[in-house]
Amino acid sequence: MATSVSDTAPFLQYHEPTIIDILILISFFAFLGLAEYISSKLIRAGIIGPIIVGIIYGEPLANILHHVWQETFLYLGYIGLILIIFEGGLTTRMDLLKDNFTLSMLGAATGVIAPIGLSYILLYLGFGYGAVETFIIGAALSATSLGTTFAVIASASKSVDLSQTRVGAVLVSAAVIDDVTGLVMSSVIHDLGSLSSGGNVNLGWLIGRPIVASAAMAILTPLLTKYFFAPVFRKYIERRFAKLDHLSNITLMILVLCAFISIASYAGTSVLFGAFLAGAFLTYIPSNHSDGPFVVMSREEGEQRHDKSPTFVHTFEYYLLDAQKYVLEPLFFASIGFAIPFLDLWTGEAIWKGVVYTLLMLVSKFIVGIWVPIWSAVKHDPKKAYEERQQQSSAADGAPLEKTLSSPHSLSRTAAVKRSMSPALLLGMAMVARGEIGLLIVEIGYNNTSYVSSDGFITAIWAILLNTIIGPIFVGVLIKMKGDDIGRGPWGLVPGPNQSKGEEKGNNDRLEAQTEGS
Repeated sequence: MATSVSDTAPFLQYHEPTIIDILILISFFAFLGLAEYISSKLIRAGIIGPIIVGIIYGEPLANILHHVWQETFLYLGYIGLILIIFEGGLTTRMDLLKDNFTLSMLGAATGVIAPIGLSYILLYLGFGYGAVETFIIGAALSATSLGTTFAVIASASKSVDLSQTRVGAVLVSAAVIDDVTGLVMSSVIHDLGSLSSGGNVNLGWLIGRPIVASAAMAILTPLLTKYFFAPVFRKYIERRFAKLDHLSNITLMILVLCAFISIASYAGTSVLFGAFLAGAFLTYIPSNHSDGPFVVMSREEGEQRHDKSPTFVHTFEYYLLDAQKYVLEPLFFASIGFAIPFLDLWTGEAIWKGVVYTLLMLVSKFIVGIWVPIWSAVKHDPKKAYEERQQQSSAADGAPLEKTLSSPHSLSRTAAVKRSMSPALLLGMAMVARGEIGLLIVEIGYNNTSYVSSDGFITAIWAILLNTIIGPIFVGVLIKMKGDDIGRGPWGLVPGPNQSKGEEKGNNDRLEAQTEGS
């Protein structure tokens, strides 16, 4: 019997792609970019366009892309998601996270408890879903999409750099905690399939492993970084990095990222959590004194001076940012579209149940923002607020604050709460998007266990999809209208630990110019 060369050759034979395949791929990537641009301009939520393109080109609707292509794009998109979160860790202000940790914990706890609790009220008591089914769906809706959160922060940076604000720090912390909690529950739900099929499973270890792994990484990473890795890097390594600039940086970044996501995966927690910790780790280890190699005013200074090195953020921008922004990130959001059962959503019962549950789940995350005015009222210090307003007034126009405010007592608690309303709205709406994490959890529950019915699955998909669309839209509109107020307010821009007052004033001036031009 004759055997073809393709069956025996120890290599992949090269075949020229057909013109149809080439045109499909060109149109797919072109529409990804075009859709992102249009949705950014129209609704200030660039992630929506690629999701719609994914629905159209993927299996949910036209199925234009081959199935193997969709799987490949899903993997590439997940790398894009890892890079989004890795960049978020690189650019996150550790000092702001530390200062606002308690508030972040309160917000994160609310963002987990409220969706699950309200799900039991509507789904279990109202729609008659099972108790375990309701828990799985509620767990899916308790997650906050880290990828979407960081994408929203990046898209908003033209108006106000949310990563440098108090409310942005609270948002990132709460989203990370909710995401880790959701992924811990997804691991538990995945293993519930063994229980539902009669498998022999240690329930305590099933639930405890991801919790212990996440807590261990969250505790050990900062301790080991502060007392071992950072001192070693600063004493023996960082001066050598100035000789090779970006090459040494990108090598270390790849090694650290791969190490953290591997440890996270094998330990039983989320690789996304590992990616965030990897970015935060690299942010902390360089010296922060003025003559440190990584302390530079610009990327050009780090590249040109022999005793200086570009920062890890500069290297990320140099090597990875374009590929992430224009290829991998759109593929990630398109892959969300691939996973949406679009045609099954359009029955009368599915629509009304999905819309009602969507509204309830929107409220369940939106109420996270209530902690901002509560915190402002509880922690209000009239004298401190008076001094801050003096500095802000002088930086803005040189006019002394005494002309408008006669004493510290004129800054009342009510005024402080009123000034916190826009940041509260921003925090609440930015927490609404569920995205990839919500889809992951509910699909694990539907495909790996016998608890989630098709009716419950469709209801959850409606809520995840609409919340992922609604949240970024409202955040974009809010930043367009109130970005300047948020940036200048008590929950706004905070100068870095090494930033001078002149640099702070420069940031304020740039913010004014950007606001006037928008």
